[in-house]
Amino acid sequence: MPRPTVHRAPFGSVQGTRTDLWTLDSGTGVRAGVLTYGASLHRLTVPDTTGAGASVVRSLATLDDYTGKHPYFGAVVGRYANRIAHGRFVLDGTEHHIPANDRGHALHGGPDGFHTKVWQASPDRTDDSVSLRLTLHSPDGDMGFPGALDATVTYTLDESGTLAVDYASVTDRPTVVNLTNHAYFDLAGHDDVLGHTLQVDADSYLPVDDDGIPLGPPAEVGGTPFDLTAPQVLGERLGTENAQLRAAGGFDHCWVLRDSGGGLRRAARLTAPDAARVMEVWTTEPGIQVYTANQLDGSFTDGTGRRHGRHGSLCLETQHLPDSPNRPDLPSTVLRPGDTARSRTELRFPHLGS
Repeated sequence: MPRPTVHRAPFGSVQGTRTDLWTLDSGTGVRAGVLTYGASLHRLTVPDTTGAGASVVRSLATLDDYTGKHPYFGAVVGRYANRIAHGRFVLDGTEHHIPANDRGHALHGGPDGFHTKVWQASPDRTDDSVSLRLTLHSPDGDMGFPGALDATVTYTLDESGTLAVDYASVTDRPTVVNLTNHAYFDLAGHDDVLGHTLQVDADSYLPVDDDGIPLGPPAEVGGTPFDLTAPQVLGERLGTENAQLRAAGGFDHCWVLRDSGGGLRRAARLTAPDAARVMEVWTTEPGIQVYTANQLDGSFTDGTGRRHGRHGSLCLETQHLPDSPNRPDLPSTVLRPGDTARSRTELRFPHLGS
């Protein structure tokens, strides 16, 4: 059996700084392409049940496309994934202001968040896996966040085809941190993912206002289109008349996962229409944001000229809950000196073992 391998290729430069495309190859058919720009998951090639490989994440064609304004294709977003209401929060009695970049609120760490940075990369290999460790130093006051933060994101691909993403952050002053990956998944390569089946292992979710800010405490999913406790066809759910769906144009909501005591557990299961590919998302995080690419309009394309359209893909963003710095009832995202904020998410492909 071929051993896992890792190699890099140049992907262009940003203001004189080189960027690379690193390829992690499991040796068993699964390959992950990771950019140092934005620590972005650029490709994730997964065989189907017949052995035919195709990328299950949507991507952009060139570095110029990634450095331009785009909806976070494959990027690691931070310091704070999702939204902070009005770009303001109070920590230890001091109010901090993050630039508003989404309907008057701060989204994904502000306009110059981690998705716009070139990360430092270091590869590693064992007998049965390969990994890429990416690091970024975010100075005190970066996008208004207090404290200097050192963030590490490690992608690890093993022989079974599981891609793990580990996050670790430390700070020299109290701050808030919430990192996730913003990959757009598409298991079948169709024009949309409405025929995909999705299951989310959560009994509640956060209803939001028209700006995407939580309205209040979590609500039970029972009796609503947000009940994905059993597998549901996405198109059928999105076609349901519901004020939350209508306002967002589909799913753009955070599900509150069942408590695991901080351990790894399954969050979601996505199945292609013909079940030729199945992906499970496992995580230690308390929530998962499901976004059905409601705002994509075909203006972005990949390297083949394929357009990324509305409902053409699906984001499954494991994370802490939106606006947590302003919601003491939600799990805390505060990080203090001497502590490390850690989380792990795994993308598993159970059809490969069948």
